[in-house]
Amino acid sequence: MTTYTLLLVLILIVAIALILIVMVQNPKGGGLSSSFGAGAQNIGGVQNTNSFLDKSTWTLAITMFALILISNFAIPRGTSADAPQLENALENVEPTAPTPATNNTTKDTVK
Repeated sequence: MTTYTLLLVLILIVAIALILIVMVQNPKGGGLSSSFGAGAQNIGGVQNTNSFLDKSTWTLAITMFALILISNFAIPRGTSADAPQLENALENVEPTAPTPATNNTTKDTVK
């Protein structure tokens, strides 16, 4: 597995996790974090859950940004050894003459 493929897989995992974390949140406090019932409010409270979701959202967003920047340097680029192959491929292409445009419209005569 190449470095670029590994980075792409990591980006996809982080993106899916970020989508899930954002969908769990509700800015008005009525989202999934508050639907755990009274037990969740007594144990840790909804405020702690929202704080965790907020921190995890920022962490995943920064991680995704960093992975995307790093993947830019890992993209496989063409080497100078590929240039002669491209030139040979372009030399073998035969140019074709453009076909003239035909006008198939008929003129109606006015009676």
